[in-house]
Amino acid sequence: MLALMEHEAASPTPSSYRSLSLWLDNPELELTPRLPLAGDIDVDVAIVGGGFTGLWTAYYLTERDPTLRVLVIERDICGFGASGRNGGWVVGELPASVEAYASLSSHSEAMRQVRTLFTTVDEVGRVADAEGIQCGYAKGGVIRWARNAPQAARQQAEIEHHHQQGFTEAEMRLLTPDEARGYGNASDVRSGIFFAPCAAVDPARLVRGLASVVEARGVTIAEQTPATEVGPGEVQTPFGRVRAEVVIRATEAYTRDLPGEKRTLVPIYSLMVATEPLDDATLAKVGLADRPTFADDRYMVVYGQRTEDNRIAFGGRGVPYAFGSGINPGIEQDSKAHQLISRTLVEILPDLADVKITHRWGGVLAAPRNWTPSVWLDRKSGYGTAGGYVGEGVAASNMAGRTMADLVTGTESDLVTLPWVGVRSRRWEPEPLRWLGIRGTRMVMDWADRTEYRRDRRSRAGQIAYKLLR
Repeated sequence: MLALMEHEAASPTPSSYRSLSLWLDNPELELTPRLPLAGDIDVDVAIVGGGFTGLWTAYYLTERDPTLRVLVIERDICGFGASGRNGGWVVGELPASVEAYASLSSHSEAMRQVRTLFTTVDEVGRVADAEGIQCGYAKGGVIRWARNAPQAARQQAEIEHHHQQGFTEAEMRLLTPDEARGYGNASDVRSGIFFAPCAAVDPARLVRGLASVVEARGVTIAEQTPATEVGPGEVQTPFGRVRAEVVIRATEAYTRDLPGEKRTLVPIYSLMVATEPLDDATLAKVGLADRPTFADDRYMVVYGQRTEDNRIAFGGRGVPYAFGSGINPGIEQDSKAHQLISRTLVEILPDLADVKITHRWGGVLAAPRNWTPSVWLDRKSGYGTAGGYVGEGVAASNMAGRTMADLVTGTESDLVTLPWVGVRSRRWEPEPLRWLGIRGTRMVMDWADRTEYRRDRRSRAGQIAYKLLR
């Protein structure tokens, strides 16, 4: 193991991390920060970011070449960011469309990537089982309800479009109202889509368990170690310089804190709430017996799951973008936004009207300008990046980690030729254009959702805004 520094008295305590999410508020999780670096060091691979992308990359590097000296640098603790706060959807989707990746390669290659991501959902479960990571993995798919006429029309068009592309009924299918309500007792159901490649997990138990596994395999994890500069061959920290043959940046929304990177990925806030554990009578009314993740088809994304301990965890992305790509912990405690999310949950699942909300939290996800997640490695300099998942990274980060491990070790595999490998996004617009564009389109989509629910007619403005933002 590399030399690490003893903690100072002012280091954060486990209790300060437990307030970050329902998932981290678990007495069984060990959240005491690992030691930071202590001086200049040399390694083979330095990974900046102790979330899913960084840890999956480290995990598969230990499989491809156990002799590698691998260091993971994390400025807080592993799972501090989105990996420990998200909705727990291990979903076989990317925010970019099949057409977007087909334009970079071909339709058949884009579909190969889609199906690789489908199998990645199972790979996450396989590793969790093999490594003894108890993360509540349950592959129940996704149920998306259409709760007004425009949403139902979009679902019909979506299924026709995807089946024309080559998706099968087993992968995704349109449901009648009765079939859709059979998954969960949502209100005002007009139709539904069932998407099979998705599992629900407790993300904090998964990311913290993964950190312990890679550490046991010989990877050094330096927590409480902020990277102040990241580039080819070198990472600067307050505690010393890291020299490495390969440097991987896996910092997602916190990329904006690195010099020159503020316009690389935009941080977008998403907030969540969680109920108390439901009693048997309420569970019987709500349904979700197989623990499918769930949503409806509004423009402003919402998402939920029934947890392993029978809570409902539910979130949405309606919090406004902060000027200058700001990240403000105060936003994560926005009571009005959490109240809106709680009301939305009860609108979708009315049987939760009298159920107590016990947890409220939030965090930031990362959006590239092209809305297209990617894995990229410059073999000459040994510098690479992965991410930009726009909130759909629990499964995608595993595929990214496997892909990056193959790229680093020069392993010839089907992964390294997937269409997302080598994709680069243009930078976001400077302020105030960035603020005006993101806020403006989101205001229109919110207005469109309210209009469609009120009038039961399609909002053309919402479709236009949705396409512009993406």
